[in-house]
Amino acid sequence: MTRGFEMNEHDGTDLDMEDAVEIAAPASKSLSHRYLIGAALAHGKSFVRHTLESADIEATRGILSQAGALMKPLTGTGAHCADITGWEVFGMPGKPQGGKGEATQCDVGESGTTCRLLTAVLAAGDGLFRIFGHGRMHDRPIGELCAALASLGCGIAYEGKQDHPPFLIQARGLDPSLADGYVQIGMDDSSQYFSGLLLAAPLASSPLCIELAGRKAVSWPYVGLTLQCLSDFDIKFRVERRPRIGDPWAQMHGSGWRTLEDAKPGCLRVRVWPCEYKPGDYKVEGDWSQASYFLAAGALGKRPVTVRGLRPDSLQGDRAILDILQKMGAKIETGADAVTVFPSALHGVALDMGACPDLVPTVAVLASFARGSTRISNVAHLRIKESDRIAAPAQELAKTGVTIDALSDGLLINGMGGLAGHVRNKPDCPTLPADVGLCAHNDHRIAMSLALLELRDKALKVRERLDDPNVVRKSCPEFWNLWSKLG
Repeated sequence: MTRGFEMNEHDGTDLDMEDAVEIAAPASKSLSHRYLIGAALAHGKSFVRHTLESADIEATRGILSQAGALMKPLTGTGAHCADITGWEVFGMPGKPQGGKGEATQCDVGESGTTCRLLTAVLAAGDGLFRIFGHGRMHDRPIGELCAALASLGCGIAYEGKQDHPPFLIQARGLDPSLADGYVQIGMDDSSQYFSGLLLAAPLASSPLCIELAGRKAVSWPYVGLTLQCLSDFDIKFRVERRPRIGDPWAQMHGSGWRTLEDAKPGCLRVRVWPCEYKPGDYKVEGDWSQASYFLAAGALGKRPVTVRGLRPDSLQGDRAILDILQKMGAKIETGADAVTVFPSALHGVALDMGACPDLVPTVAVLASFARGSTRISNVAHLRIKESDRIAAPAQELAKTGVTIDALSDGLLINGMGGLAGHVRNKPDCPTLPADVGLCAHNDHRIAMSLALLELRDKALKVRERLDDPNVVRKSCPEFWNLWSKLG
């Protein structure tokens, strides 16, 4: 039952769980990439269940198949994403195999994750590979990762712009002895450089120590997901930390690495030993990134939203959406595998989102409905994603009357909540003129975040106003079907 109320004053207290719309969380995109890679590198048969089926994951599967793995869908014909519940994976008989004379063509599409993780993994194999993509992929840097791989014996030849795709990999296996068993890699641009090396390191000829370098470590929780994958596939590694550069290193015992929420350059390293990935039966957990749009909808819409299938102790950085919503004033109830967010009056906050940058477009929309200003910081690297994820939300939300400034490392959003009656002729929430369209900027996260705009005005119909609503196929092809359940 839907109950009417004034949205700018409602706190959700007159609604209960029976009013909630239920959504099943899509599978984690980040873990789908990693577990399919692990299964493809394992010698034997594995099952990877509850995988996300999207364009990005398809790119990863395709390249792994070209390199020697065999993958069969567990259910359905494979023609429709909804028919597939996972994959039966027959791992490569050896290391990834590329061309011997002509390069194996590896199309990463627009998936930065595919590009960075598999660049390292393929470099640990044998043969010639050509990495290329589409959209903004050839403008996204990868030079630091390639330089690290070159120090371990890999040949790299750029075809166009230096330090960017497209490029050739001459793989000869990774030989840590060429670098005294040690390599440094920064995470200023992407955590995927570090994760790629971690996934490739078990294939090396000797132990490899990977030290975090650079100026800062963005998106550290994604490295935690990679360590979780290595642990599940029985890979031997050791995480070491120190308080300051120059201090002695101390080993983190057991699974202490699971408690890490961030890392400091020069003060963390991971030592990985050569070993085989263990074949087995694996299940991908629900995706907090995809769930974030629906959890945000619970706060902005007229009915509570319950998202099921979320792991409460997940290492996914985007689990931070709960903390962010709570800081903004949302009412939340959590259960063993579900989270419910209730319609709430939101207020502005200051947020360092360096550990959860994929949430920025969603939080920018939330902040537009809030009372007061919201400052998002420490996400300068968002300018080199599928779109400029600082400029794109600023451009689109400005169309709705929101005062929003794109800053060097984030956004400043002046929320419209409560403006009615206080600022002459100002509505109390974002509105889009009938003759104005919305641009997805060829970015799935921009498209999905903008869907939140219609929750206070059903006549807006974001899907119809977007220039490319189908861009969501990159990460969640079923998004609009799920979104329609919000009614």
